[in-house]
Amino acid sequence: MRETAPGPPSQDARAAWDADSRRRSAHMRRVVEGVMGVPAVEGNRVEVLRNGVEIFPAMLQSIAGAERTIDFLTFVYWEGEIGRRFAHALAERARAGVRVRVLLDSWGASSIEKAAVEEMEGAGVDVEWFRPIVQIRPQRPDHRTHRKILLVDEKTGFTGGVGIADEWQGDARDETEWRDTHFRIEGPAVDGLRGAFLDDWIESSDALFSDVDRFPQQPVAGPSLIQCIRGESTTGWSDIHTLFCTLLQLAEHRVRLTTAYFAPDARLIDQLLRARGRDVEVEILLPGPHIDKRFVQLAGQRSYGDLLEAGVQICQYQPSMLHAKIMLVDGIAANIGSANLNGRSAKLDDEVNLVVYDPDVVRVLSDQFDDDLERSERIESKRWRRRPLTQKVLEQAAAMLKPEV
Repeated sequence: MRETAPGPPSQDARAAWDADSRRRSAHMRRVVEGVMGVPAVEGNRVEVLRNGVEIFPAMLQSIAGAERTIDFLTFVYWEGEIGRRFAHALAERARAGVRVRVLLDSWGASSIEKAAVEEMEGAGVDVEWFRPIVQIRPQRPDHRTHRKILLVDEKTGFTGGVGIADEWQGDARDETEWRDTHFRIEGPAVDGLRGAFLDDWIESSDALFSDVDRFPQQPVAGPSLIQCIRGESTTGWSDIHTLFCTLLQLAEHRVRLTTAYFAPDARLIDQLLRARGRDVEVEILLPGPHIDKRFVQLAGQRSYGDLLEAGVQICQYQPSMLHAKIMLVDGIAANIGSANLNGRSAKLDDEVNLVVYDPDVVRVLSDQFDDDLERSERIESKRWRRRPLTQKVLEQAAAMLKPEV
């Protein structure tokens, strides 16, 4: 007998689901507020930008429209065509009288073209370097800023995973075009991004703000509720790690996790296993053959066995390097920003993440997760147990470096 497809949910069922979703969202918000000590702010608009084909035009358009201020912080700024375009755009606005501040991590942006820096500085851009390499042991590039923040006229913010390099251009069609997600933010949460920028800027400059900064009341721009969480790199522990643990402990139904570098410590692995013990569906999407840091992949792979045995689904993205950093919880919250699920983000680098409570944003990101899964390969537990001994030895060796990857 042929089964008939289920019809659409009734109005009563839909109303019950919406009420439950609102209840769980409110509970999650209060727990995260209580644990992190950071209140959520209402009235934000979040635009999801997928890959360089959407990310770079949006950022450059916003820069071109700046009238008073631009604050820009990034970890990666490498030589290449897109780096020159950003330098031109920032220099043009400075020549037009806009106050432009650029903060570059001295490790991550060390390969920026000298001509790009000279063009910006020649136009009046205030270019500073975060923790110059000469001040640290060059063989241990720890305590960097991994934050990615662009602020325009104190009212528009960008954050996420993208770096300023040609590798991010395009639409992830092949290994030359990295897969990433970035976000355009409007509303009160922009103040949180400003705070994260200034938190790093003050190390390089005596001027936190000037008369050109108006600190305006942020308008109600959209329906998203957002918490801005800053991770500090100098304490040996980060609020980002606490945030990941909190969200995993709160999960009731489903966790969908995308990260470029997966090398979690024992506590995070335990939270993932505990979630499975509560019958939470856990899906992890990671880079595949085109990962740019193979030793990080090896360090994380040592934990695959226990996760796979517990029923965690692990998939590897095939077309190109996957650089996005997104965690979706129960269809009601999205943890987005600069942090990976690894030791560097948890303990060694400055990060900034936003927890977005908005089912529409989560739905967009979940649909993109599904699209990425179609271009990925799933790791099967039985096959993984039969991997070669040489692979296991390499995993063990890489895992010894886990706090630094």
